[in-house]
Amino acid sequence: MDTNQPSLFLLSDEPAHACSATELAALSRADDAPLLIDARKHGAFIDANSTLPGALRRDPLQLDAWINTLPAARAVCVFCVHGHEVSQGVARALRAQGRAARFLVGGIEGWRALGLPLVAKPVGSATCWVTRERPKIDRIACPWLIRRFVDAQAQFLYVPTFEVQAVATAQNATPYDVNASVADTPFTHDGTLCSFDAFVRIYHLHADTALAKLADIVRAADTDRLDLAPQAAGLLAISLGMSRNIPDDHAMLEAMMPVYDALYAWCQDAVAGTDEAHNWKPA
Repeated sequence: MDTNQPSLFLLSDEPAHACSATELAALSRADDAPLLIDARKHGAFIDANSTLPGALRRDPLQLDAWINTLPAARAVCVFCVHGHEVSQGVARALRAQGRAARFLVGGIEGWRALGLPLVAKPVGSATCWVTRERPKIDRIACPWLIRRFVDAQAQFLYVPTFEVQAVATAQNATPYDVNASVADTPFTHDGTLCSFDAFVRIYHLHADTALAKLADIVRAADTDRLDLAPQAAGLLAISLGMSRNIPDDHAMLEAMMPVYDALYAWCQDAVAGTDEAHNWKPA
């Protein structure tokens, strides 16, 4: 072992905090599934072509930067390549913060050896996502959620609808917010729910009540049911105005990121009962 590695990665035997692949596979199907953390070191993550379904990407060497910003969850399961010092160390640090955290025995390679499900990611890059061009609400809100909670380095592609499946195949990208005739994806509308709802469900982010409130607003604006949330009309107006003013899809995405940051911050205050009423009064 490299003696220059930080003490976080000292190998230890922690059977009480271990989670087998078969146990995790069963837990992942439950409503209270644990939050999955892909804590492979940067090089291993970049060189890989897959990850576990619903896993949030976090660099273990940047632990101090993200440990206090992890989404709320009932439990957490951390995995690395083989389930040794990296995932055990991250899980230990999370437990020290009060999280119910365990590590995946055998890591992603043990999971793979059992033939359990994996999802693709491009070799040599972060996760990659593709959807229809000219985004308005869902196709902007979903990338915001991915960057904020799933993978801060994620890449997004906007293409003509008829090209989505071909680009997904060529770029090893995951389609989202398209119907089944365009591409097969779980990240899309389901009945009255929108694609943003699918991301919240698949990544086990239900425990974040502020995110749930934001999901209500996004759903109301995206599905033209403005009565569901009073803030939805404002989000719709801003989104359509931005789309009119900014013809480049990626520029539109970057321009809207601070809008969703601000709306999420408001949702956090609202669920905490600390939201600020505003009533202009002359000095």
